[in-house]
Amino acid sequence: MSLRAVVIGCGHYLPERVVENVEFEATLDTNDEWIRSRSGIERRHFAAEGETTSNMATAAATAALKDAGLVADDVDAIIVATSTPDLTFPSTATMVQAELGMTRGFAFDVQAVCAGFVYALSNANALIISGQAKRVLVIGAETFSRIMDWTDRSTCVLFGDGAGALLLEAQDGAGTPADRGILSTDLNSDGRYRDLLYVDGGVSTGTTGYLRMQGNQVFRHAVSKLAATATTAMERAGVSASEINWIVPHQANIRIIQGTAKKLDLPMEQVVVTVQDHGNTSAASIPLALSVGRNRGQIKQGDLIVTEAIGGGLAWGAVVLRW
Repeated sequence: MSLRAVVIGCGHYLPERVVENVEFEATLDTNDEWIRSRSGIERRHFAAEGETTSNMATAAATAALKDAGLVADDVDAIIVATSTPDLTFPSTATMVQAELGMTRGFAFDVQAVCAGFVYALSNANALIISGQAKRVLVIGAETFSRIMDWTDRSTCVLFGDGAGALLLEAQDGAGTPADRGILSTDLNSDGRYRDLLYVDGGVSTGTTGYLRMQGNQVFRHAVSKLAATATTAMERAGVSASEINWIVPHQANIRIIQGTAKKLDLPMEQVVVTVQDHGNTSAASIPLALSVGRNRGQIKQGDLIVTEAIGGGLAWGAVVLRW
């Protein structure tokens, strides 16, 4: 027997405001066709004035708890993956802990930009299999609309806001790939590529900054690194690509998603795609896609899933799990 971190609840939250591509035509030299053809994005959600990352994370967490039929004090730990926290400190996770009314356990943030949720899942898995926690809420939440340069058409049309959450629980498994839960993880980073995707400001520089990206270079690294990390994670789990039911990738760009699926020799019919409706929500994109895919009836209990992401750092990784 071996402990597995099993998904017992999921949920997501999207701000009310929906921004269609055409809204950018009034202020930028761009149009709907240009944005769709290069990214696959048709619309995205932007947080309302005063709506914060912790607000959205709490809403997604509440939905995941409801889905599992549990309350906040049934949870031992909260991990929030975000690059856009409400405050420098305290952590967004502790704010969510308070908002949920959770009076026990512990909470902390993980920052690995778009790969943040994969990193957070890996941390949650480690906490569970080491016996430090029985149930862990893993949340990805972002308000990337707050770090956009609205004069830069190459970046500001790509990102959106939102949150998604999974509730993981320690359950006994047989120690085989047939177990439910997280079967393997693979994490990577290479700080030499930091200038490909970054925010040109921060606390120690005394500025807030805006997101900057060398899109062509990010694309070049993304497809090869995502396919490689997914392959490594599958090998560690003892499964092959032919056994995978769904790829649930980071939703950055439809071309990256298609390129990665092709390298893994998996058809797009087995890929959960939400980028058209949400844009790139960074650390929130994978849990959002998992929750939406489950709600659509795509993802069912027992399905074998590989999820992968790459973001600033560069940081990238993959998780193989059985739903």
